[in-house]
Parts: sequence; structure tokens; C-alpha cells
Amino acid sequence: MKKIYLIIVLSIFSIVVSGQKLIDEYKKGTVHLIPDYEYGKNNNWNIIFKSYNDSFGDKKIGSKKSLVIMPDGGVVVNNYYRNFYTKFLPDGKFEKEFGVINNKGVKLKKINGISGIINNTIFFTGLDNLGIMNCFDFNGKFIKTLKLNYMTNQMISLSNNKFAVVGWSIWEKKFRDFVAIVDYNTNEEKIVWEHFTDNNDNVKERQIFTYHYKFKEHGGISYSSMPYKDSYGMSSRPQIACVDNKLIIALSVSKSILIYDLNGKLILKQNIDWPQNNISVQEQKEIQKKAMDNFKYPNGTINVKSVSPEENKLAGEHILKEMEADLFRIKDPIPLPVFSAIIKDSDGNLLFFEQAKEENGNKFNVWVFAQKGSFVCQSSFECDDYELEINPSKMVFHNGYIYGLQRLKNAKGVPLRLVRFKLK
Repeated sequence: MKKIYLIIVLSIFSIVVSGQKLIDEYKKGTVHLIPDYEYGKNNNWNIIFKSYNDSFGDKKIGSKKSLVIMPDGGVVVNNYYRNFYTKFLPDGKFEKEFGVINNKGVKLKKINGISGIINNTIFFTGLDNLGIMNCFDFNGKFIKTLKLNYMTNQMISLSNNKFAVVGWSIWEKKFRDFVAIVDYNTNEEKIVWEHFTDNNDNVKERQIFTYHYKFKEHGGISYSSMPYKDSYGMSSRPQIACVDNKLIIALSVSKSILIYDLNGKLILKQNIDWPQNNISVQEQKEIQKKAMDNFKYPNGTINVKSVSPEENKLAGEHILKEMEADLFRIKDPIPLPVFSAIIKDSDGNLLFFEQAKEENGNKFNVWVFAQKGSFVCQSSFECDDYELEINPSKMVFHNGYIYGLQRLKNAKGVPLRLVRFKLK
């Protein structure tokens, strides 16, 4: 299996004394994640995470859960497409399910996942389809709403009753990606960074080999054969973190890290200078061939239930013919973004995960970015018992531990667990 790479970037502003503990672990070369089996040991995961088996059409959506660490070390888990949250005590024991109760004492029928905590007292959620953000206390009592007039990719709390947002919108001829700082009290916002990408009809500039087929009476289908997008536009939005009361904006496309104060003033720009990976021509061809094999159904048809077997067969033949033609058009490597995710550890260090070429890998190469911008070590993460999913919404540091929503290998029933890892 190919390796998935991880880069750890240290806060450029200060290294607290306790921070040396995690750095020392990283310097050992391989950091083994050891599950704490006393944490939540008596929980019945088949019942607690029964919504893991939720589905939407033919797709499983229960695995899209995420977690938030509370100030006391408790954990709240978001349940995708549900109207309740799952709360755990600091020792991992299941406590309760709770929803959001409005000012009339009625439970909201639709709530979004909790994105963060304002001032250690208030939850705030992601946006609904109208751009509304709900804010409520730790018992689910509704407090207020905020309004944002765009779509969001990431929201994090800052330390001054503000939060930062990675937003995006589609203009007539451009895509707009930006980062804003929003005031919780006033709903006023300040754009601190933005980038525009042309919105043209050349789909292949943004995503490799997307195929479309229009049925006579039942709409159409789309199919993407390549699982990786290139470094343009919608595929590589900025990622953000708050370290030492500074807003960090990491840009994969331009390979840079921007540091702002919490009022949105740019303080420093750092270049990311680790090597950039790419998908070679040979790898692209292997991916395309695999996609063609996976696309073939019995008798060369695709499986759209609303149309006849004959039209399914015609659609399959049409798309496979296009895929075969595109196989011979692959002539150049595709550069990958220099990182896919960033996670802040509990010592204030930022972990930059390099773009992976394969999913579900358990080993990660690590570089540490020191106080003045120099790499100080190379390391790796591995775990024997769990299929690690590296995602900032599913892997959160707190007091030297990693709390994660991860899948237990060889589990009976629901594989998802809320687990606390020790680093060794």
C-alpha cells in the first residue's frame, strides 16, 4: 500500500514547555496510536451509533459524523441528517442525546452539525440552506441565529467572541474562495483573504475526466473516473486554524501559510517548501483502467433503475467508449495539492497532512515545522486496531490525547467508535 504523508507544522510564535512532550514523540520516528480501552468501555456502540447505518439513496451517510471537544473534556458527536446530538462524559461514557429547543419550547426538526464553541459557553452550528447558523447553550437551549450569505467549507472559533469562516460562492463567470472573520455579537464580517478562479465550460481544468449521459426521458447521469482533482479552483480551498491568538490560513495551491491577527491584519507569510507529489502518467492510466473495470455491470450495462435495460446498456457503452478514448489522452503528471488537511494538536502545533494517493492508509510520514520555519524531524503515525481516517472533524487533540471517530478493524456490528488514543 502506498504511504499517506503527514506534515506537522509547529506554531511559529511560541513553544510552550508542555509542547516539547509531543515534539519529542514526533522525533522518535514512528508515533503509535494506542487506544485507551477504559475510555467509554461499557458503551453499546451498536445502539449509540445506530445512525451509522443511515443511508441516502444508495449511499451510506452515517459515517459522516464529526465531534467537538467541550471545555470539560466531554465530547459531543454530530449525527448527520438527524435532529439530535450525542453527548459523552469526560471519561467517554455515553450521557444522552439532545436536540435544540427554541424559545417556544419546541425541538427543532432540522439542525446542522456543531462547528465550534464561542467563549467556552455557546455552541454554533454550520449553515442551513438559507445561510442560518444556530447558536445554543450546552443543554440545547436556543440563544440566537446568525446569517451568512454564502456557502462554507470550514468554521472555527477564535478567542475574542469571533469566528473565522472559509467561504465560497459561484459568480457568473468566476468561483470565489475567501476567508472571513465574523463577530458573534454583531454578525459583522471582514474578508481577510480571497481568490477568484475562472468559471468556464472546460470541466477538465477543474476535474479530470467527468462524463455525462442524457437519457431520453429520465434526465441524465454523471460519472467521474478519476478520484483526484487538480490544484485549481474548487478542489483546493484554504484551511484555517487558530494558534496563539493568531489566525492561520494555509493555502495548498500557492504552497504558503498566512498569519493574521484576530482583527484580520496580515502579520507574516511563510512558504511551504516540502516536495510536491503528483499522480504519474502510469498511475493515472491504472486509475482509469480500474474505473473502467468497476464501471462495467453485467452485459456491459450501468444500473439506473428508472430506465430500461436497453437504455442502460446504451449509456454504459457510450461512457465506456469515452473513457477508453481518454485513456490515450493521459500524457502529463497531475500535481497534487501539497496538503489535504491540517489539525492542531493540544500543544499548539499544526499538523499538515500531505495529499494522499490512496484512502484508508494507516501510516503517515511527518515533518515538523519549528519556531522559525525549519523542519526538525520526520515521523509517522500508525495504529494496529483502527482504520485511521485523518480528518480534522474526526480527529481532535485534547490534553495530549487524540480523540477520534474511527472504525474498529474486524468489528461485529457497527464499527464506528469514539476512541481516545495515547501517543507512544
